[in-house]
Amino acid sequence: MFKHILVPMDGSKLAEAALPAARFMAEKLQAQVTLFHVVEKDAPSQVHGQKHLTGPEEAERYLQEVAATWFQGIPKVECHVHETETPLVSESIVAHAAELGHDLVVMCSHGRGKAFHLLFGSIAQKVIAGGTLPVLITHPDDRGEPPPFCCCQILLPLDTDPEHEKGLPVVKSVARICNADLHITTVIPTYESLPPDEKVTARTLPATAARMLDLEARDASEHLQDLVRGLVAEGIHASAHVLRGDPAETIARAAQEAKIDLMVLPTHGKTGMAAFWTGSVAHGICSRSKCPLLLVPISEPSAGD
Repeated sequence: MFKHILVPMDGSKLAEAALPAARFMAEKLQAQVTLFHVVEKDAPSQVHGQKHLTGPEEAERYLQEVAATWFQGIPKVECHVHETETPLVSESIVAHAAELGHDLVVMCSHGRGKAFHLLFGSIAQKVIAGGTLPVLITHPDDRGEPPPFCCCQILLPLDTDPEHEKGLPVVKSVARICNADLHITTVIPTYESLPPDEKVTARTLPATAARMLDLEARDASEHLQDLVRGLVAEGIHASAHVLRGDPAETIARAAQEAKIDLMVLPTHGKTGMAAFWTGSVAHGICSRSKCPLLLVPISEPSAGD
């Protein structure tokens, strides 16, 4: 499981929204924490209207203050400032995985919206797309403050691609360590919620199309029940849910109604990230979800990605 958590900080209040999650995971996992700042070339004094670190000495003082304020009692907390100015902060964060040996990145998104760059912010987006490590993304609360973090209810959305089940080992470990309930969900569209291009194809035989979707839902239910039986046998509190409707909307609504603390999304890592994030379902989930997201790269992209 995760042994070393990297927390990129830029000095802003928004970035500090990642700290409760980082603290929680460090305690649960008995993990090392490294607070990290990359000195950005021609760094602005403000980012998103908030203070931004501009030099190594200022950054070192700031990280030490964060360590003392947020990570008291954590056995091993280090501060690392990459002093060589770089225009590519995201690449530096990814590159330091080998040097620092971290295996989880916890960072905050800088905004929310339908556009991807507004959802995660450009640096978080590039870290996700450029790396092969799990990334835990959090959001500030409605006042822009660091929100509390817990992990009692985990949602794992799966589609019919078995490749995504490669993320199960990480999900199981998190659920076991946090003693959390794990909800595995698949959403099968109804005829009415089919994407326009698929609905055009199905329109010639709507009754047959609806019947095929019903059968797909039945098969999905049987498959998820098999998964859950295996998880329960391993001592994990797990449940299966096959929902119907628009996948992205349905998953986001289910997460809100079930008060999900953490949603886990398996990804195909660097090679397949573009396809993953531009896909309507995954992008739609992220655009609508307000809960923290744990993005877990899976090594081998499927043919569809």
